[in-house]
Amino acid sequence: MAQQRTTAAGGMESSYGFREVGEDEKQPLVDAVFHRVANRYDVMNDLMSGGLHRLWKDAMVAWLNPPRRPGWAVLDVAGGTGDVAFRIVEASHNQAAATVLDINGSMLAVGRERAKKRGLEESVDFVEANAEELPFPGESFDAYTIAFGIRNVPHIDAALAEAYRVLKPGGRFLCLEFSEVDMPLLDRVYEAWSFRAIPQIGRMVTGEAEPYAYLIESIRKFPNQANFADMIRRAGFDRVAWRDYSGGIAALHSGWKL
Repeated sequence: MAQQRTTAAGGMESSYGFREVGEDEKQPLVDAVFHRVANRYDVMNDLMSGGLHRLWKDAMVAWLNPPRRPGWAVLDVAGGTGDVAFRIVEASHNQAAATVLDINGSMLAVGRERAKKRGLEESVDFVEANAEELPFPGESFDAYTIAFGIRNVPHIDAALAEAYRVLKPGGRFLCLEFSEVDMPLLDRVYEAWSFRAIPQIGRMVTGEAEPYAYLIESIRKFPNQANFADMIRRAGFDRVAWRDYSGGIAALHSGWKL
């Protein structure tokens, strides 16, 4: 039996997967998950997406289409390992200035090491902070990106409000997230793969199943495409749209600060 997907964000602030926890408990629990998987983050994403997350991130950067001019600035939130930020900088021919923000120091440590290896230390900054309280002045960035991170933020409406605040007029918001599969047969296959296979494969590959079980459950608690689009509009964004990937396994939402 497929798990019922949440259609609105109510309760996300107190849900740790399918468990109800206190609002002050969720963030430490989520942090602990990412401290445990930071050095195996690529393996985690490969397990959860069948390797497709790499193509989806490429599509995200292609839709963003970063300009090849100096001075254009992007904030990549919950992107500690630098996966998206590196793609953006390279797509801009090293003209873009990227700031990677993550609440988890272990993830940021991985990102800094990777930036060194890729020779991108001058183009990418790393900041440890909370998506709900960004440490930047208003109208600081031309774009705000977040990939597979917003469902782990306890107060999604606060994160969206902060995204709107720090964007310049004319700035772009892009969010890539696991979403609602819109093909019945694929839905059943993906459901079985998610709940039965992924935690067990995670245990075999990394020695731990629990972090993967939480991450799968958090996907089912996240609002579907239309309801998340409504949340983005309520935060003040215009021209809100989304694109489904792989039958809705992932969705890329876009909005503009006009």
